[in-house]
Amino acid sequence: MKVPDQIKQEVNDLRREINHHNRLYYTFDSPEIPDADYDALFVRLQELEQSYDLVTPDSPTQRVGSEPLTQFSQITHEQAMLSLDKVFNEQELEDFEARIKKRLGSEAGIEYSCEPKVDGVAVSLLYRDGLLERAATRGDGITGEDITHNVRTSQSVPLKLDVSGMRGRLEVRGEIYLGKAGFARLNARAEAQGSKVFVNPRNTAAGAVRQLDSRNTARVPLQMYCYSIGITDDIAMPARLSEVFALLDSWGLPVNPDRSTEQGMQGCLKYCLDLLDKRNALDYEIDGAVLKVNDLEIQSELGQNARTPRWAMAYKFPAEEKSTRVLDVEFQVGRTGTITPVARLDPVFVGGVTVSNTTLHNMDEVERLGLRIGDMVIVRRAGDVIPKVVRVITPEKNKKPGIIEVPSACPACGSSVEKEGEVLYKCSGGIICPAQRKESIKHFASRSAMDIEGLGDKLVELMVDAGLINNVADVFKLTVAQVSALERMGPKSSENLIAAIAGSRKTSLARFLYGLGIREVGEATAQALAQHYGDLQPIIDASAEDHELIADIGPIVAQHIAVFFSNKENLALIEELLVQGVEWEVIEKADNADVLAGQTFVLTGTLEQMSRSESKNQLQALGAKVAGSVSKNTDVVVAGPGAGSKRAKAEELGIKIIDEGEFLSLLDSLSK
Repeated sequence: MKVPDQIKQEVNDLRREINHHNRLYYTFDSPEIPDADYDALFVRLQELEQSYDLVTPDSPTQRVGSEPLTQFSQITHEQAMLSLDKVFNEQELEDFEARIKKRLGSEAGIEYSCEPKVDGVAVSLLYRDGLLERAATRGDGITGEDITHNVRTSQSVPLKLDVSGMRGRLEVRGEIYLGKAGFARLNARAEAQGSKVFVNPRNTAAGAVRQLDSRNTARVPLQMYCYSIGITDDIAMPARLSEVFALLDSWGLPVNPDRSTEQGMQGCLKYCLDLLDKRNALDYEIDGAVLKVNDLEIQSELGQNARTPRWAMAYKFPAEEKSTRVLDVEFQVGRTGTITPVARLDPVFVGGVTVSNTTLHNMDEVERLGLRIGDMVIVRRAGDVIPKVVRVITPEKNKKPGIIEVPSACPACGSSVEKEGEVLYKCSGGIICPAQRKESIKHFASRSAMDIEGLGDKLVELMVDAGLINNVADVFKLTVAQVSALERMGPKSSENLIAAIAGSRKTSLARFLYGLGIREVGEATAQALAQHYGDLQPIIDASAEDHELIADIGPIVAQHIAVFFSNKENLALIEELLVQGVEWEVIEKADNADVLAGQTFVLTGTLEQMSRSESKNQLQALGAKVAGSVSKNTDVVVAGPGAGSKRAKAEELGIKIIDEGEFLSLLDSLSK
């Protein structure tokens, strides 16, 4: 058939683009696009080649990866290291099994060996007489790079197999990767040294195995999981892949503990979905599952295509990284007036959800990314975390870039925007700013503050928009008639809300302080203020220097507190709240209030007779500081049953340790 010119042109363009990305990915370890984008290009090329009979030997669909780096010695794989075909849904899995059964000419059930698809670097390990002789990358599937000097640095790879009498060669294939914990440690060390942090575990692992100086590789905690065998020189092997894994494990080779043997595609699908559920709990990155016919004889019978085996398939999970375009950057105003840049994105499905916007955190992050409006970016969303722009790609293709600048006026109220510290920008409008007004009322009504049941975020927004409330004091002026006039608020629910508001008038000083939304004053700081001063007026009268005398309150937070209570509008609002009947019990400062001043306690293990929070409150009431970790500054560790690392560290540092009984006796003696 005659192939349209535009199809030929598209095929040529796809091949050129895929070869470009192959070289970036396999040779230079610096991919330009996410895996999902690459997969889409590859699938499109396959479809066109098959539909129009355009397959040629030099097409990227007929080979694996790209050429090896020239500065490494090259080796030739006696058995090609193949790639895997990919599927993305249940129907494609069923089609895969149907093709197998058709080729075998049998409808008999098939057993599969299933394992996570580890996101790492494919390698070949060659053992001779049980000793590691050579390690090589996959390269283009036929020719790879000799990376023996680097692989020998990995504690995960045995230099000698735990087997006696083995003769001849054994080739083991697997994936070298960098675990999440190791990646975090590596970046923590880089930050401490002021070095550049690494982008992701896969690229870091790929770069490590290609170091010319193996001392650099040794600094990276590389690991490996074996996934198959190659040449064996007549070494007896079991008949099933699952048994091969067990044998490799017995020889000391690392195999994935999350592998499984399943019957039929429904069993495989259940394995894949279960693995997807625990994806984020694994200590290594995966992008799917690999399903292989378990019977090695059937594998041999099924054979392979030019670049992929017919007996294996990769089931790809929803991508955690996708590319998209930044359409605009807007600035949002938070509860405390912080101005935050938010990227509006061309909607993209990533990490199981459609993402159309994401926070850019602050202008430092915008500058770090080198981001401009119109740029193509990679967006990452793993698990339930907030989507994040990871990096800009091909910035040179943005022909009309839009510069991102902090507005001079608040987007919500028009007040001037001021820079605060090194990073933050804030609206100067305070409680007159609509954005802050809504958020301050939401915070005031929240469970940890005034705990007004029924006054949720949406209702607060309705009331502010309707002009019923303009500040937190207005909440206590609401009537049943006003509330019941709102959408979806009937007489009964309105009565319940007004009753809840009335009940919240009697509160505690700590809750009230927290509800005011003073900058950087959380629940613990509010509790410390209340405990120290006992009532509100002493806090208003105190200076920043006075606040600094309280444990855990430093100069910055102390200044925030002093500034808040020096603001006439804030004091007027507090006075209005008191007029509306908000009250609390004054905390009488006991004679022994400072008896433990200057001492630091740590609570660990299970406290059976007194809750952890009550124990902390009692210690703070006596003037003690309660820390979350043991250090040389700790004076006493209260250790209940199950105390672990904190107790061990206390013993190592020679810090006094008491049990719960001794702790209760101490409190009892100090209260007399």
